[in-house]
Amino acid sequence: MIQHPLYQCATFLKSAPKLAQCPEDTGAEVAFVGRSNAGKSSSLNCITHQTGLAKVSKTPGRTQLINIFTLDTPDRRLVDLPGYGFAKVPIPLKEEWGRSMGAYLEQRQCLKGIILLMDIRHPFMPLDDQLLHWAVAIGRPVHVLLTKADKLSFGQQKNTLLAVRKQLATYGGELSVQTFSALKKTGLDEVWAKLDDWLAWSGEQTQ
Repeated sequence: MIQHPLYQCATFLKSAPKLAQCPEDTGAEVAFVGRSNAGKSSSLNCITHQTGLAKVSKTPGRTQLINIFTLDTPDRRLVDLPGYGFAKVPIPLKEEWGRSMGAYLEQRQCLKGIILLMDIRHPFMPLDDQLLHWAVAIGRPVHVLLTKADKLSFGQQKNTLLAVRKQLATYGGELSVQTFSALKKTGLDEVWAKLDDWLAWSGEQTQ
């Protein structure tokens, strides 16, 4: 199996409840965000070739902090943001998550791009739509991972990808999309290439 040397060295740095507790705003970061249970933790673990880097839970809404991981140097980081949209989370906690995530996405100067995870069977849920419009408004590039692609046939995947790409074009801004399956490990090369670009990494992939 092909592995990527940059992401397989990902190491947990810290969990921050608010923007003020995040590391110094230097270097380059890419943030992973999406609805609860969209497969964010599984996708992060797949991308980094690690089974326990991001905690996977069958209970949506468990990621409540901004979780930060360093890569080859402290100046390159991946960030796992709290999932949004889980109805059973108490409203005050949900509002606090929203404030923390919003402050991070809008104010973090070292944020080079956002990976938005959407279940390929349920793209463009209302909160996904809001995040995309907001990202475009504040000038943040977004790469959409249509997760759990293994749940659909190849033809269904292709049709959904084309439909999502067409809809993304209506938002304006720097938006791109691909299919992805953490279970089948498909789509890795494409998401690695996007991350390499944002994180300004040009090394060689190894076996």
